[in-house]
Amino acid sequence: MLNIALPKGRLGDQVYRLLAGAGYDCREAFDESRKLVFESEDRSVRYFLVKPSDVAIYVEHGAADIGIVGKDILLESRPDVYELMDLGLGRCRMCVAAKNGYVDQRDVTLRVATKFVNIAKRYYAGIGREIEIIHLNGSIELAPLLGLSDVIVDIVESGKTLKENDLSVRTEIFPISARFIANKASYQFKGAQVDEMVGRLKAAIEKEAGA
Repeated sequence: MLNIALPKGRLGDQVYRLLAGAGYDCREAFDESRKLVFESEDRSVRYFLVKPSDVAIYVEHGAADIGIVGKDILLESRPDVYELMDLGLGRCRMCVAAKNGYVDQRDVTLRVATKFVNIAKRYYAGIGREIEIIHLNGSIELAPLLGLSDVIVDIVESGKTLKENDLSVRTEIFPISARFIANKASYQFKGAQVDEMVGRLKAAIEKEAGA
C-alpha cells in the first residue's frame, strides 16, 4: 500500500481528482466526513489529509511514502525528499511586491515582510542586498501599507489582492506549481509502485490537456 499525503483545500481537491482519474479512486475521501485517513477499496493506496505546509514533513519522516506539495514549500524548508514530477497544478509566482511609487534606496537596509524567510534571505543574498526580515504569518500586504516594511516577498496568483491594496509586483523570483515528492527510503522499497503512479499521472495529465 502506498501512503499518500494530500494537502487540504483547493489544491488537494484538484490533486485527488487527478489521482482518481489515474485509477487511484477512494470515494470515501471527499464524502461529508471528518476522517483524515482513507483507504481505497482494493487497499492499494491510503490517503492522509494534512495542512499543505506539513506535507513535506510527513513525507520526509516516512509517515507518508509520497505527497503533493507546492514548490514554494520545498524551496523554503528544503526537505530531504525526492522531487519526481511537476503536476502543473496550483500555478502561481513567488514575487517581490511594493507600494505603487515606491523607490528603492540602495544605501538603506531594505525591510522585507514575508513568511518565506529562507527564500527571501537567499534571493537578496544572491543580489547582494542588505535586508531586515520581518516575519509575518498572514496579511502580508498590510506591512508596506502601514509602514512596517518597504517590500514584501509573497505568493502571487492573479495579482488582484495586490492591485486592490495599491501594490504591484516588482520582481518575479520563481514560478510555483504542485510537485510530486517521495520519501527516499520508501522509493527504494516501493519504487515500482511509485513509478507506476508517476506514469499514470503523466498519462492522465496528457489526456486532460488533449481534451
